[in-house]
Amino acid sequence: MVFFTRSIVLLMALALITGCERQDAPPLDQQLYVWQRQWTPAHDAALRDSRADFSTLRVLALQAFPNAGWSRARIDPPLLKRDGRPVIAVVRLDGQLKALDQEEVTAQIRQVISDWQELGLNLAGVEIDHDAGNARLPAYREFLAQLREALPASLALSITALPSWLDSRELPALLSTVDSSVLQVHAVSDPRRGLFDADQALQWAKAWSRVTTKPFYLALPAYGVALLPSADGAPLVESEVTLEREGRRRELLADPQSLRTLGTELRADPPKHLAGLIWFRLPLANDRRAWSLTTLRAVARGDVLDSRLTLKLSGDNGLYDIGISNQGNLDSAWPERLTLAVSGCEGADALAGYALQQRPDLITFTRLRDGRIPAGGQRAIGWARCAKIDQGGSNVHP
Repeated sequence: MVFFTRSIVLLMALALITGCERQDAPPLDQQLYVWQRQWTPAHDAALRDSRADFSTLRVLALQAFPNAGWSRARIDPPLLKRDGRPVIAVVRLDGQLKALDQEEVTAQIRQVISDWQELGLNLAGVEIDHDAGNARLPAYREFLAQLREALPASLALSITALPSWLDSRELPALLSTVDSSVLQVHAVSDPRRGLFDADQALQWAKAWSRVTTKPFYLALPAYGVALLPSADGAPLVESEVTLEREGRRRELLADPQSLRTLGTELRADPPKHLAGLIWFRLPLANDRRAWSLTTLRAVARGDVLDSRLTLKLSGDNGLYDIGISNQGNLDSAWPERLTLAVSGCEGADALAGYALQQRPDLITFTRLRDGRIPAGGQRAIGWARCAKIDQGGSNVHP
């Protein structure tokens, strides 16, 4: 009887301990920014192929800049309606605006809401993207409070936020005026120091979780930029739009492996109030400075990342087209060299980006500039007219 009683006590204790253990955290919500100012036919495939992994679309809708005034993004309403996912209209108010005209801004936003709802879009909220300096946060808080009152209660109001706001005593009051915040942890420092620092981003997320009482998201990069020299020493940043300037470009690209590791850490031990991750930006097939959608989806899922470059030959009566295919889920840099064991060659040439060296038994293609092969993609390197190319004796050198 004593043994039975002790067993019951032990089982009850184990049950209490187990009940107090932290349960597995739910998966973090994954969303996408759609930031193109003018939609193209490429959006169709990008939206279709992203639907399974990303719950919500945060779509650039409206922008205001000093001198330039207001401009709307040229979205594709039928395509967005057919997609069906919840949409958050993002309103970009440039940080260089001297002041925010409450009446004018509110009228512009309400017009977008009305237009998008009439188009049948699944509008779930509005996000204000305004890089206010810390000294202007009290005025920004008043602006947001009045905007919240003017917007339909059915639409959530969120803001894009900067890590530098953590230094302001105004931050808690500011965050109390909105339903959620999106902490941007990329492209917030001197670009010469890099586009993104995963360790710093994690520290900012933890600090943010101690200040806010509302849900918040992390805005994470899935893209690259180029830095160009300028006369005053501060680099010019080239992103989606090519700048008509001369000079050597220094390419910066967010590292998928680093972002995958950060995502794994956040899923295992999410900071309090962290609701999800928002990736910037939806990649289109022709977006040369964004990760491929295949890589973005793999990072968002936490899949193991791998590039698998293989030689691709297609021959017709001794004329071979020579290329590289990437059969992995991770975008890859162009290989540094490609060597082919050959015999009986009458001619060969390299395509743009590579140089050719030729011997009777060996053809070598050497990279002249940087480039990327997207996951699942391929790139032509050159051609050769040969009696034989021994694929088994050929090599791709990363």
